[in-house]
Amino acid sequence: MNRISFLTGMAGISVFVSLLLAFFLLTVQTKNKLANRLFACYLIFFAIDNSGIFINDNFIINHFNLEFFRWTICVLILPAFYLYVMSVCFADFRLRPKHLLHLIPFIITNIVFLFRLYLLSDAEKKLFYVHRDQSPEMFYMFLVLGLQTVIYSIGVFLVLKRYREIFQENYTNPRTSIFKWVFQIAVVLFVIYYLSIIKNMVRYAALDFLWIWSNTILQLLVLIVTCWFVLKALNYPELFRGIDSKLLLAKDILPKDNTEIKDNQNEIITNQISALKLYMTEKEPFLDPSLTIQELSNQIDIPVRDLSVLINHHMNQHFFDFVNEYRIQKAMEILKNPSKKDLTVLEILYEVGFNSKSSFNTSFKKYTNLTPTAYRNAS
Repeated sequence: MNRISFLTGMAGISVFVSLLLAFFLLTVQTKNKLANRLFACYLIFFAIDNSGIFINDNFIINHFNLEFFRWTICVLILPAFYLYVMSVCFADFRLRPKHLLHLIPFIITNIVFLFRLYLLSDAEKKLFYVHRDQSPEMFYMFLVLGLQTVIYSIGVFLVLKRYREIFQENYTNPRTSIFKWVFQIAVVLFVIYYLSIIKNMVRYAALDFLWIWSNTILQLLVLIVTCWFVLKALNYPELFRGIDSKLLLAKDILPKDNTEIKDNQNEIITNQISALKLYMTEKEPFLDPSLTIQELSNQIDIPVRDLSVLINHHMNQHFFDFVNEYRIQKAMEILKNPSKKDLTVLEILYEVGFNSKSSFNTSFKKYTNLTPTAYRNAS
């Protein structure tokens, strides 16, 4: 009984926190309205689904159809999360008629329930509810949720993969990248969903104590993750910035058959690379922490498509790494300069175009195998 009460308490807190964050996202003034609304929908659907743990049986008996409908809400959670990932990754994302396809499982489930549950007599509904765990309807629900978990986990990580590729080829400012944040959410969320699949399998193993404990652990994880979402959303609003999904990758710009490159094209490419390197050294555009490939294209007067192919294909570097290499070289010069020994590492990283200490340290160690402090001491 204590474990069940503890489970109910955690579920109640989790639902409350989820609805509180959803209310915040729906009312806060921000440019990211669509992303916030989709995340709020995800949290509301999650809260409705999770509320079943503490709903009173007497209420359910008097409102069977409402309870059956509540069950179907769970198939909207992952579609809402997938669309949220799309909207937060790509600033130009808009909801379109094609996205209504994500409602198909929800609609089909309700049609099935209409003929199998909603139209039953009260006595038949009560009998079904008592023996629901062994019913075809519940097997159907678990099957749908299992398939959704697999399909949407693949879909979400494919979106994140494309986001990361586009970002590395077109942007340099680490703080505009939400990849790490959304990746963390996705990993944790789908770990919970796959654990939930295992928990549902335990339900049919005639091990009640194991099911209660697995449910308790799962609810504890859900509560921790929900609170983590709240803290992230409040403390790191800069994470919620997307990129342009219409930007093409270098591999998509290149002609299908590029095996033969004429001598004059080789000469043009060589001259462009030399001009680009000279411009980077003399004009130091990398000092701008928000430099994008579009802005560099405008400065050097090379079409952005050609510049993307030049850096990402012919120089075999992501734009992100290409620019950061110049920033690190500039930082190395400053660290070796005795006249600038009073500058702190934090001051130096801002001076050379970084605005994150962690990303500066990671990039610096990548190019030198040393931390900035160790490099300065060794110089």
